[in-house]
Amino acid sequence: MNRTRTDFDERYRKGDLPWDTGRHDKNLELVIREEQIAPCPALELGAGTGSDAIWLAQQGFRVTALDMSPTAIGIARKKAAAAGVEVEFIVADILRDEIPSGPFGFVFDRGCFHTFDLPEERSRLAEIVWRHLNPGGYWFSLIASSDGPKRESGPPTRSALDIVSAVESWFEIISLKTTSFDSKLPEAPRSWACLMRRRDKASTEH
Repeated sequence: MNRTRTDFDERYRKGDLPWDTGRHDKNLELVIREEQIAPCPALELGAGTGSDAIWLAQQGFRVTALDMSPTAIGIARKKAAAAGVEVEFIVADILRDEIPSGPFGFVFDRGCFHTFDLPEERSRLAEIVWRHLNPGGYWFSLIASSDGPKRESGPPTRSALDIVSAVESWFEIISLKTTSFDSKLPEAPRSWACLMRRRDKASTEH
């Protein structure tokens, strides 16, 4: 079952955040450097306490960052102010709420895609991201992987087929690599690092 705004907000209020290391994710920095993605208007989905959004802003990106949790967004705004950067933090559900800014040249999510259990929800997410990107814009998604040993806790896992089935009509997949989340857990959860580029027109062939 997909987690609700209340579920996430309770975890942020309790500080039960094994995914929050307090710094930006190494995978985000790597893809920006390797692909030489230039500063542009950027959107982050599921921004949490804002570490990745703040890092992007420090690199010159103009960032809009969304999260369902009001508590997380409150923490993120304080962190951005302390870091001396401007980020537009918004409490919003990407599937249900309107995104006020955009279009964007780069979209990032660290664990948003995998929270949706239903294939139609994941496809809807891909369509929404496509509609908010400029032509040729990039979407970089870190998604918990179904590879490796099964675990009883941690983020929901998705297969490569789950990803391709949801996004390929809307995006050209530039790379799909196995990696791991930055995490405070003893063993970091395995993940996919999926870099996609917006198709000029949605394809109906997939």
